[in-house]
Amino acid sequence: MSAPVWITATPPTPNGDLHIGHIAGPYVAGDVLRRFLAADGTEVRYTTGLDDHQSYVPVRGLKDGGRSGEEVADSYGASIARVWQRAEVGFDRVVRPREEDGYLAYVQDFLRRLHDAGHVVARTRPLPYCAPCERWLYEAYLTGKCPHCGSSSNGNACEPCGRPNDCADLGEPRCTICDTPAEIRDAARLYFPLAPFADRLEAFWAEVDMPPHLRALCDRMLADGLPEIAVSHPGEWGVPVTVPGFEDQRAYVWFEMAPGYLWELPEQEREKGDWPAPVQFFGFDNGYFHAVLFPALYAALHPGAALARAFVVNEFYQLDGAKFSTSRRHAIWVHEALAEAGSDVLRHHVLADRPNGRQTSFTRADLERTQALLTAQWNGWLERLFAAVARHSDGRVPEERPEGPAWQRLRAWLERTVAELREAYGVEGFDTRRVVALLDEIVAGANDFWYVHEHERDRSPSAHRAGLTAQLAVAGALSAWAAPVMPAGAARLAALLGEGADRAVDAAALTPPPAGRPLTVPDRPVFGD
Repeated sequence: MSAPVWITATPPTPNGDLHIGHIAGPYVAGDVLRRFLAADGTEVRYTTGLDDHQSYVPVRGLKDGGRSGEEVADSYGASIARVWQRAEVGFDRVVRPREEDGYLAYVQDFLRRLHDAGHVVARTRPLPYCAPCERWLYEAYLTGKCPHCGSSSNGNACEPCGRPNDCADLGEPRCTICDTPAEIRDAARLYFPLAPFADRLEAFWAEVDMPPHLRALCDRMLADGLPEIAVSHPGEWGVPVTVPGFEDQRAYVWFEMAPGYLWELPEQEREKGDWPAPVQFFGFDNGYFHAVLFPALYAALHPGAALARAFVVNEFYQLDGAKFSTSRRHAIWVHEALAEAGSDVLRHHVLADRPNGRQTSFTRADLERTQALLTAQWNGWLERLFAAVARHSDGRVPEERPEGPAWQRLRAWLERTVAELREAYGVEGFDTRRVVALLDEIVAGANDFWYVHEHERDRSPSAHRAGLTAQLAVAGALSAWAAPVMPAGAARLAALLGEGADRAVDAAALTPPPAGRPLTVPDRPVFGD
C-alpha cells in the first residue's frame, strides 16, 4: 500500500458565505485528490478548519451594524459547513478554534516555545493607529498601498503580489472602519525573523513541488532579504498571547494557522513531529504563508519533521473582471449556484475552469453551457443507452459480449485515456482542467460509438446488443473514473448498473456488467441534481 497522504485546504474566514471563487480554489480540488487516492487504496486524510480569529470577522460585524465577532463567525461558519456538504466536499477533520478544548493552549504554547528558544523576539516599531476609533490598525482594520507593488492592500499581506508588509510601510494608510488617515505610533510587538532559516528554506524550495509563480515569489523575497514577521498585535480578537509583557496582545492569525494545521493531526503525530509530508491546497495570495512562514516555523520547533510534499496553488478566479471577494461582497455565492445547477454541474464547471497557472473568469452563461453539455452529451447518451437495453434486451444486460475491431479500438483508446486520467488525478501531475477534458472526451467517444452501432440494430440484432454491452462497460468505467469530479452523479450511475462505489480509476473498471443483470431506466438525469 502507498504511504499515507495528508491533504490540507486553507481554512476559510467565516466573514461571509462561501463564494464560487472559494470552491474553484482549494476545496473541491482537494476533495478530488482525496477521492482519487482513497479509491486507489491509499490511506488519506483531508483536513481544514474555520479561520475564526481573522480580523476580517469582527470587521464584518462592525460594518454590519455592530454584530459581535462571535455572532459573525458562528453564523457564517455554519453556512460554510452546509455548503461543503451540499457541494459533496468531504473533510476528515474540520478544526473549529473557538469550540475545541485545548486549541487555544496549544497555539499559546507554540508561540511561547518559539519565544523561549529565541526564535521569537520583541521589537518596538511603528504601527498605524486610528485616533477616532482608538484602535491599532493591522490586517483588516488597515488599508493602503503595498510597499512592494503599489496595489491597494490590507495590513500584513498584499493579495495581488502575495508579499508581506509591516503595516506602517503601507502608503497612505487609512482605517477601514472610519476611513480616517492613520497616525503612525511606536508599538512593541513580537516578531519572528525569517533570515536565520534562509538556507533551510532554500533547500526545501528545491524539493517541494510548486508552480513557477510561487517559486518566483520565494526567490524575490530571498533576494530582497527575508524579513522579520510580526506575530502579535495589540487587539481584542484572537488567541491571547501568554508571553510575559505581551498579555494584552493577540497572536497574528496567520501565525496561528501554523499550529492550527498541526492541530488537525492526531495528538501523537503532532507532539512527536511525526506527520506525513502534506499536499497543501491554497490560493496564490496565501502562498508566502505556506511556502515561507509556515516551513520556517515548523523547522524552528520540529527540525526533523516533514515539510510539504507539494503545493497545489490556484490563481484568482475572477467575476466580471475582478477578483471574487467576500469582504467586498463581490461574489456569486455557492449556495445560490448549487440551488440553480446542483453539485455535479458546479463541480464539473469550476474544475474545468480552475485557475491553476492563470486567472480565469466565471460567468453564469458559461455555467449554463456546462449544464447543457451534461444534459445533451452525458445524460443524453446514458438515457438512450438504458432505454435501448430496456427495448432490445428486456431491461437486462445482454448475453452478447463486446467484440470486433471497433470495440478493440475503443477499448485500446480508453485504456490509454485512463492512464492519462490517472496522471492528471495524481499528486505530481494534478490538473483538474485536464481531468474534465478527458472525461468529456470519453463521453464524446461513447456517443460516437452509439451512433455508429445504431446501424447494427436492423442489420444484426446480436451485434447491436453486443454494442450495447460495450457501452455499458464504458458507462461502468465512467462511474468510477468520474467519481472524484462528480461523486453524486457517479454514485447514481454505479447504482443503476449494480456496480460498487469507490472503485479505482484504472482499466479494470472497463468491464461489462454480468449478463442478465436487470437494469432500470433512470427516472431523472444521472449527472445533475
